[in-house]
Amino acid sequence: MKNILLIATGGTIASAEDDNGLSPALTGEELAQSVPQIAGLCELDIVQPMNIDSTNMRPCDWLTIRNVIMDAYDDHDGFVILHGTDTMSYTAAALSYLIQNSRKPIVLTGSQQPMGNPFTDAKLNLYQSLLYAIGDRSHDVSIVFGGKAIAGTRARKQRTMSFNAFISVNYPSLAYIRNDRIIRSAILPTPAEIAAARPAIPPIAPTTYERIDDRVCVLKLTPGLTPAFFELLAPSYDAVILETFGMGGIPEYGADATRTYQRAIFDWVDSGRTIVMTTQVPEEGLDLGVYEVGRAYAEHPGILKGDDMTTEALVAKTMWALGQSRDAQTVRELFYRPVNHDRIANA
Repeated sequence: MKNILLIATGGTIASAEDDNGLSPALTGEELAQSVPQIAGLCELDIVQPMNIDSTNMRPCDWLTIRNVIMDAYDDHDGFVILHGTDTMSYTAAALSYLIQNSRKPIVLTGSQQPMGNPFTDAKLNLYQSLLYAIGDRSHDVSIVFGGKAIAGTRARKQRTMSFNAFISVNYPSLAYIRNDRIIRSAILPTPAEIAAARPAIPPIAPTTYERIDDRVCVLKLTPGLTPAFFELLAPSYDAVILETFGMGGIPEYGADATRTYQRAIFDWVDSGRTIVMTTQVPEEGLDLGVYEVGRAYAEHPGILKGDDMTTEALVAKTMWALGQSRDAQTVRELFYRPVNHDRIANA
């Protein structure tokens, strides 16, 4: 029987009602006891590094979760993180970059209704997350929620109340879970099968990182917004994720403008800061080369293109890349390196 570490961090799944509304109250042990059906699935160890609403989850908390996993990595076959849904996609993406190429599954789950609610989705999500975590072919970071397993860099919360809260953006779901069956989108070899085929090659340990730069913000263009905000952000931020219009449209409001977007963006990156271009359209991604209003930015040094990545993954990847180096070329190489399905190689 496999040994799984259950990491409870709070969220709606652990919440109870009081005079001020829902807030995390149940411990990891109490949550596990609420689903007696998991008793026969695996050996379960439980830790509780925090008990917070995920609205309050910060990059420093991602590092805490990362450290809990790595401290227990050799003694467990997989990990399930109970987490609030509102920022779960950010944490899943961050862990994808902080713990790369993990042959052991790192699964995040939560619920739209508290565990104590009579119509909760919490019990099934916890059960199916453990079921996925003990699967021989499960690996790397994923979200298991509403009967689907989604790569940690491709998940987005799409609905605020429905039980099918998460979607996989621009990438297929890794698996569907029906009762006790895991139906995978691709049948990949298990770590044991890989080792048997290449016995002279030792097992590959995950590549882990301990530093991130949290001075990264997201800005969404709106009609009429002027580029003056770049000057306001410069003292506090090292990088901006800019959500452009459509396939990469960035406005220019006339030649007589005293401060154009092009000048502001070029000044930002030429000063040694980072900018990542993405689109505010949820699906199909960015292409700066299609329209004149985006083409000027396509090849300027220092401008990184998000292609079809989610904004959540772009935030986490930029924080991770800047945490490893401030050299522009190194940051660029890290940013464009595919990790946990976040980019399609050679796409």
